[in-house]
Amino acid sequence: MRDLGLRRAAPALAVFVAVRLLGLAALAGWGAAVGSSPHTLLSARWDSLWYARIAGQGYGYEVVLPDGDVHADLAFFPLLPWLERLVAAPAGLSYGSAGLVVSAVAGLAAAWGVFAVADLLYGRRAGVLAAALWAALPVAVVQSMAYSESLFTALAAWSLYGVLRDRWLTAGLLAAGAGLTRPVGAAVVAAVWVAAALARSRGEASWRTAAGAAVAPLGAAAYVLWVGARTGGGLLGYLDVQGGWGNGFDGGWAFARFIGGKLASPAFAAGAGLLLGVALVLWLYALCVRQRQPVALLVYCGIVVALALCASGYFGSKPRLLLPAFPLLLPAAAAMARWRTRSAALVLGAAAALAALYGAFWLNGSGPP
Repeated sequence: MRDLGLRRAAPALAVFVAVRLLGLAALAGWGAAVGSSPHTLLSARWDSLWYARIAGQGYGYEVVLPDGDVHADLAFFPLLPWLERLVAAPAGLSYGSAGLVVSAVAGLAAAWGVFAVADLLYGRRAGVLAAALWAALPVAVVQSMAYSESLFTALAAWSLYGVLRDRWLTAGLLAAGAGLTRPVGAAVVAAVWVAAALARSRGEASWRTAAGAAVAPLGAAAYVLWVGARTGGGLLGYLDVQGGWGNGFDGGWAFARFIGGKLASPAFAAGAGLLLGVALVLWLYALCVRQRQPVALLVYCGIVVALALCASGYFGSKPRLLLPAFPLLLPAAAAMARWRTRSAALVLGAAAALAALYGAFWLNGSGPP
């Protein structure tokens, strides 16, 4: 069995930590220059406030906007607030600070999971590069925030690794955890189900395969059913909550109109950048297909991309919604693994520096809503 001990993963984790520390240093320097608080930006703004409030007070808070829309905290899945509460009490931390601790640990687990998947498929060098690329994405600063992206990616990556190694119960339990973390946990569940169906068609399924597939949806199903019972909306109750936030799935029509509006306005450059970004994501997914990644990865990544690009609200959130789509990075990691070490280090160093500067600029500006 392939060794997944700390010694094998250590280079990937070391690079991940170095890149994230560079990002935090840039944020601290920017904050010192403009008088902002990095701790506040990371733990007490945007969604992190909602998570902290749930951790401290439970569910039940909502904001009614002037147009009548209702922003209810039921839109946020419970695993991160549960962990914030678990960490905060014994450590004497605020819930926001506890969220930073959870994200720091989850970020390491996610980087390890990304490494494990890439290592299994393409070798150790590609695994290290995949973890480094994930840490150096333009919006990777979210990995260091009291947000759920790091936690979700950790659960998703290790669930997918379990599928690839036929560890079905582990894969199912982690998929259930992912389903308690974010709505896109459905992507992990779908990956487990498709892989289990293929294993059965090949005559390779066992009772563990069936058990893993049965356990996988329980986290998401439990929360969605609880929200439906609490709101009186039944199976559609959670969709109603998301509708209050302006979120829905329209196949990308609203996002296309948003980009079109930019292209037809003085903000043409921004529209062109968005269009190029979407094209890049779709091209990377096509590379994943051509690379013949395992079906479980393609299903998972395809659903994450579809839900991110085709949601009807909060266009500024789309880059961070793509953070869990780490299989998109595997073609680049596999290609870079064939480069000389110096060339790969230069490219990664440049990407990390740009991500650090952009993250500091982003959090001190519009930020990740």
